Amino acid sequence: MDVDKILTERGGRYGDFYTQGVITQDLKRMIRRYANDVGTTMAPDQWEALDMICSKISRIVNGDPDYDDSWVDIAGYAQLIVNRLREEQGKFKPLEEQMREAANYSE
Repeated sequence: MDVDKILTERGGRYGDFYTQGVITQDLKRMIRRYANDVGTTMAPDQWEALDMICSKISRIVNGDPDYDDSWVDIAGYAQLIVNRLREEQGKFKPLEEQMREAANYSE
């Protein structure tokens, strides 16, 4: 693969990488500062999910807000945490079961 071509495509989709970095780091810094101020503690996967969500938010703000993949990624990182929490609480349901219940609910 041609790296320059990929970077050009991604730059067109997500905006300038430096600016994206500034936005992402500002978001992460703000979240960690407020979490620290109020004494919030989280598991490593929760912090990582928030970090990844911040990165996706900065891509949306700095680039193409209509690129649905960025929004899907945000939902995916959040769902990973929901799945783990529900599994720990004995409330986890496989995706297929959730979809069946949703289909029955809408009828």
